[in-house]
Amino acid sequence: MTSRKDIVVGIDNYDDLINENGYYVDKTELLYDLLTGSKKKVSLFTRPRRFGKTLTMSMMESFFDIGKNSSEVFRERNIFLNHPEFCAEWMNQYPTLFISFKDIEGLTFETALKKLKAVIADLCKKHEYLAKAPEVNAADAEIFQRLMFKNGDIEEVQNSLKTLMRMMHAVYRKPVILLIDEYDVPLAKAAASRNKEFYAQMLDVIRGLMSISVKTNDFLKFSVITGCLRISKESIFTGVNNFACYSVTSMKYSQYFGFTASEVQRLLEAFEMSDKYEVLKKWYDGYIFGNTEVFCPWDVVSYIDSAMEFDGDEIPEPENFWADTSSNTLLNDFINHSEIDASAKFEVLLNGGTITEEITNELTYDSLADSERNLWSVLLMTGYVSSAEKCTRKAVKLRIPNAEIAELFRDAVVRKFEKTLDDSKVDAFVTAMWNEDTVTASEMLSDILWNSISYFDYGEDYYHGMLNGIFTARGFSPDSNDEAGLGRLDLRVKNRPERILLLLEFKRSKKKEDLDSDCDEAIGQILKNGYDRLIPEGYEKQIVYGVAFFGKTARVKILKR
Repeated sequence: MTSRKDIVVGIDNYDDLINENGYYVDKTELLYDLLTGSKKKVSLFTRPRRFGKTLTMSMMESFFDIGKNSSEVFRERNIFLNHPEFCAEWMNQYPTLFISFKDIEGLTFETALKKLKAVIADLCKKHEYLAKAPEVNAADAEIFQRLMFKNGDIEEVQNSLKTLMRMMHAVYRKPVILLIDEYDVPLAKAAASRNKEFYAQMLDVIRGLMSISVKTNDFLKFSVITGCLRISKESIFTGVNNFACYSVTSMKYSQYFGFTASEVQRLLEAFEMSDKYEVLKKWYDGYIFGNTEVFCPWDVVSYIDSAMEFDGDEIPEPENFWADTSSNTLLNDFINHSEIDASAKFEVLLNGGTITEEITNELTYDSLADSERNLWSVLLMTGYVSSAEKCTRKAVKLRIPNAEIAELFRDAVVRKFEKTLDDSKVDAFVTAMWNEDTVTASEMLSDILWNSISYFDYGEDYYHGMLNGIFTARGFSPDSNDEAGLGRLDLRVKNRPERILLLLEFKRSKKKEDLDSDCDEAIGQILKNGYDRLIPEGYEKQIVYGVAFFGKTARVKILKR
């Protein structure tokens, strides 16, 4: 019986994960399916970030690399248990070159190019034996030295992978397996700089490097490449023989990136957390790749890791791990696009509905925002939306996959709202609240919602955050959900110079006719829980409000003493 495995976060090297007794969700049968189910020379897998691409590529390197003995790290894996003949034929039988572009970025082309040279130099150091191998061509050995010391010119950088593969072929007398992870990161980072010259220069380098490596290379056994998008119009893969792209809409191999429901259930059972399944499903499930529904593996592992810090039956609050690992630039650019108004569609999505959009794989990083179709396509490919059914055609039903991504949408919409506030109405609303003028306050707050928000009302928590932001932006000091009396008050706003407090409790009405009664209920809640009895020292007056919302209509009522 094997010992209990550890939950390990942040390790994307397969050998290290296994050797450190880390829990591994077994995806090794991808190796068998890929080599027996396809004759493609080059396979590109496009998936969002955080879905295990790098770990899978590291697993492939460990399995194929002729310089390793990997029987120990695979002996408990499905590929070893179910396909012994395949393992005998392929395990550690071919020279393997693995490179990742995930860290190649910079504010300028020169900086990014230096990082690319550094990555190639590290790869050369890993295979330093090639420089002294008698079978290697002397000219290649000289180029190798320049690459290893980061002195190669752009042409040598573009030829670098083919040069290494030619040297490996000379040593082992076998064709080379080439693994390229996150091939499109340098282009994504260059595009994010908004510098067209930078993007064009980086495109030229990456296009040359990829084309030379996989298009006209007699030393190539096969290649597996990962990224977020298939970059097609730039002709990176044009002319590559036996090429296949497996995107989030592809049926084939759809179960090998992300965790399926059964895999998550087994993982939770291993750590005695089966009762957390519904929490994980609500927050981190809902991505459909081809015909397979999956959880985001980074989120699941991160949640379990954080949950293990809690004792007994205490359940940790779900966290937005996605927000911590991405700038979410694509989503923000879409919502703030000056020429595309998709607010009605965002309203449907945030209300749990679906929209139908035509999706294209013909994307380039410098043209993502050129059309609404491009933007919906890239949001699908990068995980901000998911298909609502099996992907069988270009027109796809889209939805927000889970609570985590819905939170990102809501936050982006809030930022949009804050940028488009009508300052005159906001000032009038704030003044009315301090002056106890509920008629004007109700009217101005409704106008703010109606004129500035064209998105769905997300619930009491959204209105809460909106008012907190309004008062903060006007220089006041709100305490949100602050402990008071027997519970937590929604909002307490301090006007320190005037020594006045506002106490606000919010309600979301089910129908417009309930606005008045819900305001009364909110005021009653303040009194019942004693929120009004704890007055900070130095304050001479407090004003108690109940605020109710129905869609884009607001009602403000005051406690009359």
